[in-house]
Amino acid sequence: MGHGGAYVTVVAPDVDARRRAVEGAPWTWLRQVHGDTVVTVAAPGTKAGSKADASVTAQGGCVLAVLTADCAPVALVSGEGIVGAVHAGWRGLVAGVVERTVAAAQALGATELRAVLGPCIHPECYEFGENDLDLVASRLGERVRATTSEGRPALDVPQAVSAALAQAGVTDLNDVDVCTACSGDYFSWRARREVARQAMVVWRD
Repeated sequence: MGHGGAYVTVVAPDVDARRRAVEGAPWTWLRQVHGDTVVTVAAPGTKAGSKADASVTAQGGCVLAVLTADCAPVALVSGEGIVGAVHAGWRGLVAGVVERTVAAAQALGATELRAVLGPCIHPECYEFGENDLDLVASRLGERVRATTSEGRPALDVPQAVSAALAQAGVTDLNDVDVCTACSGDYFSWRARREVARQAMVVWRD
């Protein structure tokens, strides 16, 4: 999908498929650790392999990528041409990775940011421990509490992402509303113990 010169797509984990999504452009991919580190990419392909969970850029031709299989892939775009890509698992959400990425984009000159939430696990499939749920709720609000389809305590990851964005001042969110555990089109560790990952790719002209 396009957003005023910025583009977001979710592609299969196959390397050739990834490259075809953005023909000929080097990717900045990350060694994701479920933390809050954000890297700023100054030229195409730089910072690739960084130990981080998010990246931002103001430079044309830069392709930012995060890999997920239940965690939330979040894209940020602004009218000024600043874009960002976030890998947001529950630990990263608690650590503030979304807010730190918004701040990094704003430091590059972004004003009104819009967000896109890609496929991630939804609460009906995400049974979650009570203690960890208390931790997320204390950070992002009680609305992150949900129940699974079997009535057990669950974490609502899309709601957690929305709350983190709102805390950072971003209220324009486009949620593709796909559960990776329910959908056979995406990989899921929680539902099927799949080790493969899909990529969310964000780039600008």
